Amino acid sequence: MHPLISTQALADRLAAAPGGRPLRLFDVTTHLRPATPGPWAVESGRADYLAAHIPGAAHIDLQAALSDTASPLRFTQPGPARLAAAFAAAGLGDGDDCVLYSSTNAMWATRVWWLLQSIGVAAQVLDGGLPLWRAEGRPVVTDASTYPPAAPWTPRPQPARWADKQDLLLAIGNQRVCTLNALSEALHAGTAPIHYGRPGHILGSVNLPYSALLDGHGRFLPAEQLRTALDGVGALGAARVLCYCGGGIAATVDAMALTLAGHANVAVYDGSLQEWAADPALPMDTVP
Repeated sequence: MHPLISTQALADRLAAAPGGRPLRLFDVTTHLRPATPGPWAVESGRADYLAAHIPGAAHIDLQAALSDTASPLRFTQPGPARLAAAFAAAGLGDGDDCVLYSSTNAMWATRVWWLLQSIGVAAQVLDGGLPLWRAEGRPVVTDASTYPPAAPWTPRPQPARWADKQDLLLAIGNQRVCTLNALSEALHAGTAPIHYGRPGHILGSVNLPYSALLDGHGRFLPAEQLRTALDGVGALGAARVLCYCGGGIAATVDAMALTLAGHANVAVYDGSLQEWAADPALPMDTVP
């Protein structure tokens, strides 16, 4: 299954006669709002969903339903069993097709896509999300939809899709591993007015902002352009790539791009800078 689905392909699927594998379509919109202490506070995208969503789509709250709410870090993945139970409760059964989208930024959909990948479930991200869907004049509704809970199913964990701070420490100076920062150039350099506790980036990491991987409509660039961008920072030729950002969300856009470019050994640092920058013993740099 290709990781992306176009707006036209989704529209065709929704218009098709019933039959075949069930489709579960989820709006996973989330917001980060400026906060003190900060830099961000999490806000559910439920209000956006109720204002307008693709017909038949249900909503999943990423922070409340798909994250470890007991963790001091935002968006921490809760483990395979809890993830599988949460998706089953939302109506995703073993063998269902799944499409994910956001009404704002692709990173929310790629984060949930990565969560599913990490428990062995293939899913697709709507390329361009709700903004492109609406720009093309396609229908939206305001009535909430839900799916009946699915039967419990056993996840197929893929632990290599996650990295922790020890993996990142071991990657420093290792020429076979590329540590890739998906945040903006200013955040990477330490010149932005905000930071995650300490300015700058993980020592030895390179920068490829997630926004550079998307076109003006929020769609991923063609695979050849992604390969060029990834090769330019040394990611494509590395044996393994560790992606990070502030909280493990934007990093999944870079992880998706690597997947689309054909790289098979990619992990997301779940704690990202919210964990790393909080520990003064972990090395950071402010050199671009």
